[in-house]
Amino acid sequence: MKDKAVLPIVLSGYLKLGDAVIITDQDHRILDINRYYEQTTGYSRDSIIGFKAGFLKSGLTPAATYTSLKSEMKRGNPWSGVFTNRKKSGEIWHSSITITPIQLENKLYFVGVFRELEQLKEGIYLSEKKRAETQRELLKVLAISCEIRDPGIEEHLLRVQTLSEKLVYVHDRRMQLKLSESYKSHIAHASILHDIGKAEIPEGILYKPGPLSPYERKIIEMHPLMGADILNKISREINNEVISSLEVAENIILYHHEKWDGTGYPHRLKGEEIPLEARVTAIVDVFDALTSRRAYKDSWSVAQALSFLNEQKGKHFDPDMVESFFNYFDERGE
Repeated sequence: MKDKAVLPIVLSGYLKLGDAVIITDQDHRILDINRYYEQTTGYSRDSIIGFKAGFLKSGLTPAATYTSLKSEMKRGNPWSGVFTNRKKSGEIWHSSITITPIQLENKLYFVGVFRELEQLKEGIYLSEKKRAETQRELLKVLAISCEIRDPGIEEHLLRVQTLSEKLVYVHDRRMQLKLSESYKSHIAHASILHDIGKAEIPEGILYKPGPLSPYERKIIEMHPLMGADILNKISREINNEVISSLEVAENIILYHHEKWDGTGYPHRLKGEEIPLEARVTAIVDVFDALTSRRAYKDSWSVAQALSFLNEQKGKHFDPDMVESFFNYFDERGE
């Protein structure tokens, strides 16, 4: 038999909120709910007052969520999190909930305010960590799918992504640029897309073992423009809340073959006209290509590749970026 207690009048104001509200005593026995809670869950006020709130559990909310909740409640602190419960109909519902402990005349009460996530009219919520993980994986899938003709390309792309992340952090620290964390993260994630335009290049040209003709070279040099076109077509179908800052990706795709002295392609940009993100990827892409074995070449040693980068400092590559790249290897003791 459930016992019914009386809700203090001072707490009744919470029942007028526009979200679902449930109020319990210190033993977590339900004292009252508002009409929005009734509408959301299907439970009527009279049918659940007096029961312990635990009867609403579905077993689908992670145990860690309840551990965190109990820990904060013991300290007398409010707690926020996400519950997965079942409505009276058996339908699963997810709610963002805040539970606040309130002390009145030596008695403790808990006010829970729920918002049903399924009923949000627009938008999607992802934590910053989850958003970054999702973006990284989606860009990885996009990059690999565009270059699926080359079975060894995945390892190259992942190495470029990892090394671009290392370089941009070292360069930011060494040059005291104070770049934002989100910008550095975008560079790392988007670098994997640098060569997606090669998906449009005929295999006979892309994998030709001998020297390219002037015409074939011209076709190869169009891949940054083709890549930017691919990205723009895809971006129109992508939720910008999941994939953000596609401008960084476009800059990397378009300009990673530009050279510091203005002799690169496709736009012959010079010096700092080249976006920083493209200067990062340019060094990493060449370094990994040199130190990797390909069907048409043997791999270089790290020392040989670094020597080449040093020779091209101020010609092909940003001199400061090359120094930061050397610093990265110095920090690793290489």
